[in-house]
Amino acid sequence: MAEKTIMLVCSAGMSTSLLVTKMQKAAEAKGLDAEIFATGASDAENKLEEKHPDILMLGPQVKYMEEDYKKKLDIPVVSINMQDYGMMNGEKVLNTAIEDLEK
Repeated sequence: MAEKTIMLVCSAGMSTSLLVTKMQKAAEAKGLDAEIFATGASDAENKLEEKHPDILMLGPQVKYMEEDYKKKLDIPVVSINMQDYGMMNGEKVLNTAIEDLEK
């Protein structure tokens, strides 16, 4: 089982899969044992129950869900920086997750 589980949510789960790949490569380079996966907003509740992530990261297109999730969950809920998302900067998004997990 991975040391940390990072869940990304976007509107359909498709655009974020490339970001997941880049985040996994960055995690490997850091020697971090992490399970990183993406899901669509429609399936997010199921994945939360199934995977029990350590952090939930929201794509810019579903940022409006942030407050609802913060009220419901006792894990960090973070919106992914729009520029980092647009550039598919996996390392920066991973660093944001790590920083929030360490708070």
